[in-house]
Amino acid sequence: MDFIKTMAIATSGLRAQAGRMRIISENIANADSTPQKSGADPYRRKMMTFRSDFDRELEANTVSLGRVATDGSDFRVKYEPGHPAADASGNVRYPNVNSLVEMTDMREAQRSYEANVNVIGATRRMIQRTLDILKA
Repeated sequence: MDFIKTMAIATSGLRAQAGRMRIISENIANADSTPQKSGADPYRRKMMTFRSDFDRELEANTVSLGRVATDGSDFRVKYEPGHPAADASGNVRYPNVNSLVEMTDMREAQRSYEANVNVIGATRRMIQRTLDILKA
């Protein structure tokens, strides 16, 4: 049963990190987008949380993607008087997304994902070795 718990916990981590990477990808994709019309707000960076859930069947804690919230920090402002989204003073508001921060978060999520894949692989090898021993 411990092998099943291990696989289930690692799988929950895979799902959570995959969801995290989707949110980060959306942030990166919208990093330089502008509002459709003057005075409208541009894309707001999304931030995700993780939630720990107790799985009664497994009798173990698993992780899942929690609430996705928007970042309330200020938008970036650039002076571009010819831009269609410019306000009366010629300023254009850009999303509050820092691509460097997002790429760092993406790399961290990717490494966490890979760690969970490695746990599943190691568990599968242990199960196979156990079966090989039982066959002998």
